[in-house]
Amino acid sequence: MREIVVKLLKKVVKDELDIEELIEKPKDDSLGDYAFPCFALAKFMKKNPVEIAKELASKIIKTEEIEKVQASGPYVNFFVSRKMLASGTILEVKKKRDKYGSSKIGAEKVVVIDMSSPNIAKPFGIGHLRSTIIGNSIAKTLSFSGYKVKKLNYLGDWGTPFGKIIAGYKEFGNSKLLKKEPLKHLLEVYVKASSDERFDELGRNWFRKMEQGDKEALKIWAEFRKLSLDEFKKIYKLLNVKFDVFSGESEYNSKMDSTIGLLKKKSLLELSDGAWVVNLERYNLGVCLIKKADGGTLYATRDITAAIDRHNRFGADYLLYEVGAEQKLHFRQFFKVLELLGFNWAAKCVHIDHGLYLDGDGKKFATRKGKTVFMKDILEETANLAKKEILKREKISDKELERRALAIARAAIFYGDLKNNRSTDVVFDIDRFVSFEGDTGPYLLYSYARAKNILKKNKGKKMIITGVNDSEKKVVSEIARFPEVVRQSSLDYSPNLIAHYAYDLSQTFNEFYHSCKVIGSAEENFRLTLVEAFAQTLKNALGLLGIDVIERM
Repeated sequence: MREIVVKLLKKVVKDELDIEELIEKPKDDSLGDYAFPCFALAKFMKKNPVEIAKELASKIIKTEEIEKVQASGPYVNFFVSRKMLASGTILEVKKKRDKYGSSKIGAEKVVVIDMSSPNIAKPFGIGHLRSTIIGNSIAKTLSFSGYKVKKLNYLGDWGTPFGKIIAGYKEFGNSKLLKKEPLKHLLEVYVKASSDERFDELGRNWFRKMEQGDKEALKIWAEFRKLSLDEFKKIYKLLNVKFDVFSGESEYNSKMDSTIGLLKKKSLLELSDGAWVVNLERYNLGVCLIKKADGGTLYATRDITAAIDRHNRFGADYLLYEVGAEQKLHFRQFFKVLELLGFNWAAKCVHIDHGLYLDGDGKKFATRKGKTVFMKDILEETANLAKKEILKREKISDKELERRALAIARAAIFYGDLKNNRSTDVVFDIDRFVSFEGDTGPYLLYSYARAKNILKKNKGKKMIITGVNDSEKKVVSEIARFPEVVRQSSLDYSPNLIAHYAYDLSQTFNEFYHSCKVIGSAEENFRLTLVEAFAQTLKNALGLLGIDVIERM
């Protein structure tokens, strides 16, 4: 219906305006289904927006889909035919099914998204969860919107800390513990080494050996990397998150000389206290450190090298980095360096930032009672809470209990995060996330399961619409809104728009369920198709959040 409104407006509005961007959805249903604000026309038509709205409303010719067009102050309001809206929306959902809401706005442009990116030899903690969840949703939404997406996990597998871990392991490591619980043991080694000043220099020496290709250093490092990646993949399987490419900072160790050479060729490097830097002070970005006085390279050097490689290797139109907000300056600096190197595509490098997880006390959720929080433990704890809720309702087999509990745990954690603006800090409250009521992931799964239970009684009759009441119209209108929500989410990299939509849609459906009898009513055929369209739309929305639906809670 939105497209019809756009077509009608284009016949009477100047081409200079992006009409589709200006169209709004009135908060009050009494003001119509769509509204066009006339403020932007004032400078073209040299008239008051109220006068313009009256003039446009009088010129627009109604169609069978649009029952009424009227001016309301500076707005032109459009009232859609309820029957046409219902039939058109439901038929579109039935036709497109899993593709309902998708578009081709990406025009097959290639997007590489750097996401998750945990550090090897350290546990996959809750700190990496936000990048994983948010990046996964953004990737799914962009793919749904026509982009060709490459999901890249850029492991933190290079740098002085790994030299310190090697030095620590050489002194007090245990091969049996390494095989049994690799990440926990390596964390213990790192914590112990970090508490002894001797390992500062030892760590630098071992990392220098790594950079110089020392066989022993690289053999130990490679073992730590493999063990870490194997553990990470177990977590990703539980989260049902997949990647197209696993990469790492180490991949660019031998390629950074060419980057430094290019920076020198462009006369961008300066010596500062023995270190090579790019001075960005004229852009209020300080100094970007490229090579330390001892010859060691830094994150910026590797990230510049990696960006050039990704652009060339994947033919990337956009390079996205889903990384915490604390890295804002780093990204602004190295994007600027790319621009100064003459790469026009630097303008399409985007840092998609996110806030921190906070514990219940409002502090950074990096530790709990002095201990690192492991992602595996969080999933297990959440799944156990889900099991308790399930068993309150019915007795099921252990296998089915595990399956449902994991699905509910994922929904709870994913939705609990994604409903928030990604840039804000989030209090990680497992008990609240896993609740079956209120604004939670399990509530959305329950709404879907309720709809599927109704549809078991569907006899496959054709849709017959005799009329559309207010409750039915609200559900139809919410379903019709989905494609625009997806579009805006993909443009803004904002999964919270889809999360809020999924909750609004579920609430609207549950209100309809309580006020309108479906099975056995005179409107049974129409209402069953409406329930089916709701279930499909909610499934699509949740899928973009990385949440798989289940038919029984």
